[in-house]
Amino acid sequence: MPKKTEPLEIEVQYACDRQDLPKKPRVRAWARAALAESGNQDGRVTVRFVAADEGRRLNREYRSQDDATNVLSFPYALEPQLCGDLVLCVPVVAREAAEQDKSLDAHYAHLVVHGMLHLQGYDHEESEEQAAAMEDLERSILADLGYPDPYCNEE
Repeated sequence: MPKKTEPLEIEVQYACDRQDLPKKPRVRAWARAALAESGNQDGRVTVRFVAADEGRRLNREYRSQDDATNVLSFPYALEPQLCGDLVLCVPVVAREAAEQDKSLDAHYAHLVVHGMLHLQGYDHEESEEQAAAMEDLERSILADLGYPDPYCNEE
């Protein structure tokens, strides 16, 4: 008899002090909603909220870009289980939400969904078609979660 795999474990870490960070159950719900699209419900994902210095260091070390970015995705495995890390840079997310006139909650939800799709192999940098497909999927997942289109304010 084949060994039954464990359901997706989602660890949420807070590596910075802010009162407006989303609660762990909410983050897990966003991540699970994005995972439902792939059909793979097994694995382990860590979602980490960081300050600007850690976000910048990771972006420089892994993407050769010397600034902090909103979300970094580190996939470790897709099969047979999804394994990876998401790192959200809190000051960047807060700044973007304010600049784009979006609620902080909606922007966090979008970036968790976006990052989870990257962990599942989705890519928006390879082609316009892939980018459009990923954005459509993000819109659908976020609508199911009760959030507005995250791209409606962008040109």
